[in-house]
Amino acid sequence: MSDGSRWKATVHVGGLAPHVTTSNVLDAFIPFGEIVEVKLPKNDDRNPSEPHKGFAYVEFEDSDDAGEAINNMDQAEFFGRTIKVSQAKAPKSAQEGLGSKTAVWEQEGWLAENAGDDDGAANADAPSADPMQGLEGLDVAGPKQA
Repeated sequence: MSDGSRWKATVHVGGLAPHVTTSNVLDAFIPFGEIVEVKLPKNDDRNPSEPHKGFAYVEFEDSDDAGEAINNMDQAEFFGRTIKVSQAKAPKSAQEGLGSKTAVWEQEGWLAENAGDDDGAANADAPSADPMQGLEGLDVAGPKQA
């Protein structure tokens, strides 16, 4: 499965109580379809007793199942809390977009998308316009003489 279709089949479950486990999330979402994986990110991966971050990712086999889970579980009560279930967003690459450590113009595809082919941009093949054109009569300071 490609990364794009994986993210379409993945839901973000937010607002989880601290004592919720991976198996609790799996049990709650299994009625909507075959689940590939449930991830419950922890604050500190080295310490398993540390509570999770309060959200989970549930990846389904089929994106239609993810849609059903969103429609049925969003704003539902789960372990005494109202949870928010939505389509998961693919993580941003550290190499692309704002906030990356690479200059925007050095990122792949930026130059092709932002090349100056607009009507207002100067065309490299066209002769350059005279920058002084239209400035005749402005060589004298002050109000115009009548």
